Amino acid sequence: MMTKGYRVSFVVVALAAALAGAAAPAAAARFSPWNNGTTATEPQTQVQRIDPDTFVIRQSVRTNFEAPFLYLLFGHDRALLLDTGAGGLAIRPAVDAVIARWLARHGRTSIPLVIAHSHSHGDHIQGDSEFAARPETDIVGLKPADVASFFGVVNWPDDIATFDLGGRRLSIIPTPGHEPAHIMVYDPRTRLLLSGDMLYPGRLYVPTDQFATFVASADRVAAFAKTHPVANLLGAHIEMTTTPGKDYSMRAPAHPDEHRLELPASALERLQAAVHRMGETPAISNEGAFIIYPRPPRPKP
Repeated sequence: MMTKGYRVSFVVVALAAALAGAAAPAAAARFSPWNNGTTATEPQTQVQRIDPDTFVIRQSVRTNFEAPFLYLLFGHDRALLLDTGAGGLAIRPAVDAVIARWLARHGRTSIPLVIAHSHSHGDHIQGDSEFAARPETDIVGLKPADVASFFGVVNWPDDIATFDLGGRRLSIIPTPGHEPAHIMVYDPRTRLLLSGDMLYPGRLYVPTDQFATFVASADRVAAFAKTHPVANLLGAHIEMTTTPGKDYSMRAPAHPDEHRLELPASALERLQAAVHRMGETPAISNEGAFIIYPRPPRPKP
């Protein structure tokens, strides 16, 4: 379906194993091909449904070279939108359209919306202003203290908080390093770990002065995964091709032959092992499905 610049397609995550009980193996996400900028007429956003309460929204690379992914999760009491895009388009119509269809299916007229962020870099927060006056909408602040306060993380970044959407309890995992307020979100219903910019098929940028913090976050989330079944990691970008180890050029205007969005849970162990091999000397390391990419610290504002 194509309407007002966005397309909705439906894809099912194999959840039978997840519904069968905690001892069942984790299910794997499977998506239809994502819009990749190779078609001049592609819509500004593309939506794929994981299950009736879980949606992924991709911003077209034709609107912004970052082409980020946003995640919208529904519970009985409220919904969570993770990230608001990179700008270059109006993102709220696509979000509101998904919410409207969800409400119609449930015979409801409204649901409170919480807008949080994987982290505060500009390509994930540009749509915030579109939601500022939206009824029943809370926008979480961008600093670590704001995130910790909203989600109830007592000791940032060591504690992991629980955020209940109403019959759907998410784990909020602080993972600073790429950016001070970075978090991952784990959903036990789908067994998906939303991994932001810390781990995705692409270049994992790490400021060299925050490398030790990044390593500690890799250890934290790897330890979490040992006690929580993870089907897949879903990150905020795709920057790799289907050829192992081959990424796109910086600011590539299109992504032909794009790597899949989902990464296996084993990518956490690979990331952890790779950063520990570096010791105190971070260096670019191509791990096939992702590239650890240390860089000089950003100038302080």
